[in-house]
Amino acid sequence: MFSPIGLFKKTPCPEYPPCPLNNCLFAHDPAKSEDDGSKSRNNSGPHLLAIEDTIDGADGPRKKRRLNADPDTINANGYQTTARDTPEAKTSPLPNISGQPISVTQTKTTENFLPRTALRRISPPPRRIAKDTSTKRVIENEQPSARTVVQNEKGILVPRVPTVKAALPNAQALAESLNPRLLPNPPVSHAIRMKLVTMLHEQMVRLNDEVRSSQDSSDDVLLLSDQQLIVEAIEEEFQAATKNPAVYQNVIKSRIMVLRKTKLDVWKSERVKKLGQRQAHAGDLKPSPPKTIDTGLTQSEEIVFLPRLAADQEGLSKHGYVTAIPTAAELESARKGVESAQGWELCDRCKTRFQVFPGRREEDGALTSGGNCIYHWAKPRRPDMVKGDIKPRDLKYACCDEIVGISAGCTKADSHVFKISDPKRLALVMPFESTPASDRTDVPGAVCFDCEMGYSTLGMELIRLTATAWPDGSELLDVLVRPIGEVLDLNSRFSGVWPEDWANASPFDEDRAQSSADVVRSLKIVESPAKARELLFELLTPQTPLIGHALENDLNATRILHPVIVDTCLIYPHHRGLPIRFGLKVLMKKHLDRDIQMGGAQGHDSKEDARAAGDLVRYRIRSMWQKMKGEGWSTRDGEFYPPLPPGA
Repeated sequence: MFSPIGLFKKTPCPEYPPCPLNNCLFAHDPAKSEDDGSKSRNNSGPHLLAIEDTIDGADGPRKKRRLNADPDTINANGYQTTARDTPEAKTSPLPNISGQPISVTQTKTTENFLPRTALRRISPPPRRIAKDTSTKRVIENEQPSARTVVQNEKGILVPRVPTVKAALPNAQALAESLNPRLLPNPPVSHAIRMKLVTMLHEQMVRLNDEVRSSQDSSDDVLLLSDQQLIVEAIEEEFQAATKNPAVYQNVIKSRIMVLRKTKLDVWKSERVKKLGQRQAHAGDLKPSPPKTIDTGLTQSEEIVFLPRLAADQEGLSKHGYVTAIPTAAELESARKGVESAQGWELCDRCKTRFQVFPGRREEDGALTSGGNCIYHWAKPRRPDMVKGDIKPRDLKYACCDEIVGISAGCTKADSHVFKISDPKRLALVMPFESTPASDRTDVPGAVCFDCEMGYSTLGMELIRLTATAWPDGSELLDVLVRPIGEVLDLNSRFSGVWPEDWANASPFDEDRAQSSADVVRSLKIVESPAKARELLFELLTPQTPLIGHALENDLNATRILHPVIVDTCLIYPHHRGLPIRFGLKVLMKKHLDRDIQMGGAQGHDSKEDARAAGDLVRYRIRSMWQKMKGEGWSTRDGEFYPPLPPGA
């Protein structure tokens, strides 16, 4: 069956004597085997075989003898030694691979059997960069008046200069490899995605090489580095996988075929277009001018026209407005409910049950229970369906693009917060009041109004109030407000009010309330929401139109009942009806092509929002007046006259 090779010829036969086999693999003469073994042990030379043996007869780990070894390097036990074991190696002037001196004899004996890589110098290990828990930033174009935030080691959002870029000490940005990004529900297997993104990258590299080989020096700005090419390919594949998962392969393959047929001029034009988009996104290019609002009316005529847009008081309750002051019986019922709840509330962010301790808990001084709050600061949105989708896409949070139900949260706060919407409970904190009658004649014809709210131990309270004149937009009132309860969270991402604003604010001076010359002055602060409401009442009469966006939130925060409401949510309703409504930012971009609330984490500016709502009202008046003029309406002496009947 097979020929023996003598591996067991020195091993005593377990059946000897007698062995029934004619051609046994084992040795049948133990004495001869021992003699052969001792003879082979003493016979040192370059013809040694790589056989295993024990050291000095001990039952230890076995070694293998090397072939073609120098006889001078074989010791008495039959094993090879190196020159570093000799005394001469300790005083040799030549450097070895570890930086220590070696002898010439050693180099002669070791070069015959050491691998070539063993003679190379060993590079030092990479230096480790210590992790810095504090946030380090490199600030560019610092402006003292600008504000935005970063998250410190405790997860608290703190203000910083908005134009920043991350910078780690002695480190560069991590390079991205040519590997598709992970998706929770990939359209195809990773192997197919890897193959397609590789083919896409190859075509981009080919076109980029053609740009590099062109003689035009102006094309240097269109060149992409190796890392930029990888990012371009990965990003394009990722967009196709997330936006068109049902037809993913068709989209990518079509794109690859297009790139194969793309000429150099077409590729250059694509690169110029993308470069212009990125520069415009970064603010390097001037944006298109916003639409101007020309209503065709004078300011006094606009004020006369404005009541036509006022909301009907009978239908305001379904939009969240409080149209009647709660009775004493309702307040008593709400008070009993609050006492029985013993401070337990539902977190407005993470929907966790927690307990509130107004005035602080006696044991440890805590304001709330439940520890930290981990939440998503943006609302979930469902991406639009595209051609090929067979079912609606998963809801995703706009803040981190995570699918609803997968991520617990992307933001960490120190405590849980809650919001009160019941008018009876709101009245327990501060009672509602209707706009009082006034004989003042210096009040403006219309007022734009906006508030910012933060969280306290009594719910969501007023922390900033702003009022501007309409239609010119001049400032009437802009103050910070100290809430009634202890502050839990200023909600700075949306309110734009930071702890430093409170620290730098000085008490409100009533003598300067109407002053608009001090444009860049720091905000003043009033001691309570009731005081802020009193200042607003000085600008209003029951007949003054009050303009704003989603005014039910602002009026509930100030506990005001006003009869003349002009709400941009009502004059620009959503086509899908309640409870869906357009945001102020969306309305401004859609109708006036103007970007507002662009501060990001810096927060909103109530003055900007108030003026934006006033501009949207003027734009609505413009469209309504154009239609009325076409029907025959006219103005005379600040009054509007309908068209004359036929034959008059």
